[in-house]
Parts: sequence; structure tokens; C-alpha cells
Amino acid sequence: MNQTPGRDGWVTPEADRSEPAPITAMLSSRLMVLANLLRRGAILRYKRIAGLSSVEFGLVASLGRRPPMSVARLAEAVGQDKGQISRALAELVSRKLIAKSANPKDSREVLVSLTDAGLAAHDAIVEGAQERNRRLLKDLSEAEFDALLRQVDELTAIAAEMLEAEKNSR
Repeated sequence: MNQTPGRDGWVTPEADRSEPAPITAMLSSRLMVLANLLRRGAILRYKRIAGLSSVEFGLVASLGRRPPMSVARLAEAVGQDKGQISRALAELVSRKLIAKSANPKDSREVLVSLTDAGLAAHDAIVEGAQERNRRLLKDLSEAEFDALLRQVDELTAIAAEMLEAEKNSR
């Protein structure tokens, strides 16, 4: 069956069950496959090099080498609510990767920061991410890389607009 990729998916003269579904040819589907492959590879790597789950490495990466931040701000940074990250934070505290303290300006608020061991895990994450990024982009010229970043930024802005439209159409 002859198919050609189109902006709306595969353009086919007639349906053939052996061919991929039209949605799989769409850019959004291809980008989701790429993102999922990168995410799965990152999860395996950070589990291997730092013993961290996906939620844990997200928290360690977001805390980074920054001043202590509130749990609420950290939850916002990783795109999850405080309840979702509380178990991971407790595990990271028990493993001495994260320290908790009361906010000196508001004792009701808890601040979290990386310990020395947490900083070592963070640095391993950053090093691994840089290596993965270099490998992913090694065949792109500087001009291709710049064009790709511009296009990704444009697509991200459009996707954010689409998300807001979906939220508002409830």
C-alpha cells in the first residue's frame, strides 16, 4: 500500500490494516514517542547511576544547586501537587539526599534542599543528561540545532495555547 506522510497523518488511497494508523504519522504522535523514549532512557539511567526513581530524580534535578525552596514551590517546579511528591521527599530524606528545615521567615513552611550526597546525585544527573543530549544532537550542525530549538519553542508555545483552550472549553 502506498502512503505518503501529510500534515494530518498518512495520506492513503485506500485503507489497509497492515499499515500504521494515520495518527501515528502525525507530528504530535512522533514527538510523544520521542519524548517517551527519552524519558524511559533517562529513568533507567538515573536508577542505575544514582538509584533514583523518576519522581525522585525530578525532585533532585529541580532542587539542583539552588537555595532551599518550599515544598509548594518544588511541587510547582516539577508539575505535581504536594501530596504526590511527599512520599518521594520522605524517601529522599531517609536516604539523606534531601534535608528539610523550617522557613526562618515562616515557621509553618517547610524548606527542602539537597545534602552533600544529594548534590553528588544531582551532579551525576546533570552529567548524564549532558551526555545524552550530546549523543542525541551529535549529527546536527549548529544551524540545524538553532533551527530545531526555534521550532520546538514555537511548537511548545502553540501546544501551551492549545492546552489553555482545552482547559477553558470544559
